[in-house]
Amino acid sequence: MRLPRTLPRSLAGQLFAMQALLVAAVVAGCAFFAYASGRSQAEETAARQVRVAALAMAGSPSVREAIRTPDPSAVLQPYAERVREDTGIAFVTIMNPRGVRWTHPDPSQIGRRFIGHTERALLGETFEETYTGTLGPSIRVVTPVRDGGRIVGLVSAGITVERVSTQVREQLGALGTAAGAALALGALGTYVINARLRRHTHGMNAGELSRMHTYHEATLHAVREGLIMLDGQRRVALINDAGRELLGLAPGSVGRRIDELALPAPLTGALLASEPRVDEVHLTAERVIVVNTSPVVGGERRGTVVTLRDHTELQALSGELDSERGFTQALRSQAHEAANRLHTVVSLIELDRVEEAVDFATAELELAQVLTDRVVGAVAEPVLAALLLGKAAQANERGVELVLAEDSLIDDGALPRALAPRDLVTILGNLIDNAVDAASDTATGTSGRTVPAQRTALRALVTVTARTEAGELLLRVADTGAGIGPDDADEVFRRGWTTNGTGRGLGLALVRQAVHRNGGAVTLGRAPDGGAEFTVRLPLSGREVERVAP
Repeated sequence: MRLPRTLPRSLAGQLFAMQALLVAAVVAGCAFFAYASGRSQAEETAARQVRVAALAMAGSPSVREAIRTPDPSAVLQPYAERVREDTGIAFVTIMNPRGVRWTHPDPSQIGRRFIGHTERALLGETFEETYTGTLGPSIRVVTPVRDGGRIVGLVSAGITVERVSTQVREQLGALGTAAGAALALGALGTYVINARLRRHTHGMNAGELSRMHTYHEATLHAVREGLIMLDGQRRVALINDAGRELLGLAPGSVGRRIDELALPAPLTGALLASEPRVDEVHLTAERVIVVNTSPVVGGERRGTVVTLRDHTELQALSGELDSERGFTQALRSQAHEAANRLHTVVSLIELDRVEEAVDFATAELELAQVLTDRVVGAVAEPVLAALLLGKAAQANERGVELVLAEDSLIDDGALPRALAPRDLVTILGNLIDNAVDAASDTATGTSGRTVPAQRTALRALVTVTARTEAGELLLRVADTGAGIGPDDADEVFRRGWTTNGTGRGLGLALVRQAVHRNGGAVTLGRAPDGGAEFTVRLPLSGREVERVAP
């Protein structure tokens, strides 16, 4: 049999019960302290009151004169009752040194012995005591009456304990009202605070909150997408492991402003933007990431939630796919050309012109083999050789001649394993594609720039240099295009910069990223024919180099 639940289930309910008990305990303690203090003060006040009355009567000359008379009670009884009524005390008793009463509130008690202690008063001391007499327990003061040097009588004034308790009870009623009001106000405040807490905790108890925190932490560390939460001051409130890895941040980045993290300017601007960002592509030092931001709004801006996806591999695969498409188109075109040439040879043979057919076939074979032999002989690295041959076929389809510089030479095994073939494809492939675009546009007059008339008469040419020297891999691509103006030299590697209205402006940014990832450098210059010339230098030592942010 299960026992009924006696404690509130939610954390807010538990806190409310605990705070209510605490407030009640505090109020009860304060009330008890006030009661005890009030009773003590009431007793002290009563004692002072009766002491003053007793001393005043003992020092009165009329009392001494009355004691000398044959019947002191006849004078002292009315006097004592008048003093008692004026002061509001319970009794005033005047007696002879033997303790026989001369006065009493009850006249029948006159002539009887005083109930209480008188020894100390007979010795000349004024003292206070609580004693039970004819009127019940009372707080009394006993003092001697002196006539000259003799003690001729005693005066005792007192107030009953019941009267003191009545006064305390009256004070306690007011105190109880104040305590009840304080308890009600404390309970109301506690309820309001805990209602707010209940809304924030969604009615969950401490165990549920603890489990949720554990799941939250496990999820943050397990998810492979980057997650960043910024507060209203654009400080990093939370970041998971994937987010730190994608942005290249140190573990101590929580609590810092986003503009203090040395991220690329476009990425920083996207994270600081007040409006949402959807699937924006940005570059870091080593990665291509897709950024989504969503402001957290609740009457006012509370912060921003940022998600990051690694797009590096996908971007590289996309580039390789584009290259494969280009190779496929080039092969299709080459197959078409080969079919035409084969038909020509067959037709010459059918016309019984065998010698012309042989000469034609030999010439075409030699022309197609020249570039292949040149590339294979100079570049022993198979990835670079295949890339150059494929790009040459693509360029030829667009009317652009791709040539390999005479001083190009890369021996087999010269490139370190640390230099990824994919990075080589990214660097050289994008540079050649841009060069072919520039040379082709200038040759056909579609570049959108003003080109001198004598420049359009030149053949469209792209020159590639690939060699190793002084412990570095040198890759240089020059074209006969319109070139890049000095004003654009600093912006050319920025994501989004392009001279082609249909492009995304990502190729050169990826080139610089891949170069910096491998510890190299890329520079822009002017080609001998007036076009653009990009030079890339990559170290061949294979050692780790300092990463340079783009």
